Amino acid sequence: MLKNILNTLQNIVILFVVTMFFSCANSVKEVNDFLADKNLPVGESEDVRHVYKDSGRIVFRMITPLLYDFSNRESHPYSEYPKGIKLVTIGNSGKDSTTVTGNYAKSFNKTRISELIGDVVVYNHTDNSMLKTPQLYWDQKTNYVFTEENFSLIVDGDTIKGKGFESNLDLSGWLLKKITGDIKIKEEE
Repeated sequence: MLKNILNTLQNIVILFVVTMFFSCANSVKEVNDFLADKNLPVGESEDVRHVYKDSGRIVFRMITPLLYDFSNRESHPYSEYPKGIKLVTIGNSGKDSTTVTGNYAKSFNKTRISELIGDVVVYNHTDNSMLKTPQLYWDQKTNYVFTEENFSLIVDGDTIKGKGFESNLDLSGWLLKKITGDIKIKEEE
């Protein structure tokens, strides 16, 4: 009799635990919606070192101490880099081509536009040119960068300052706005 009562109690406990286990299951969509409503990321990564490849060739490296993944946002999914980011593009020769750094960044998944804020530096390793600005936007589809903030462009030993800058990511084909400073111009013979 005691054995039957113990077996019955054991079965009730097992049934209770199994019921609780299955009643607590949420769908992935429910969890993502909850996180989005609370403005929480769906993922968080520390000390990220990521290599992007195209056709087996490394095209750029990304390094960041902290990455928040907000891909659960329905209308504007994004990734956030609150402790800064370093991106290094790799040329066809396999050597570093351009390095981009900033203290904070946000990259929007659908538009593939990234915003870098705070001590932003773009450095072209090939011709040693450098852009410094407090804020920069990068269109990843076209590899075009632009800012309406103050900037310093260092090229061929000259420093050009202004407010408003556009160019390719490798700092070629610039469009400079409201510029100041001394610029050497080579005359064609």
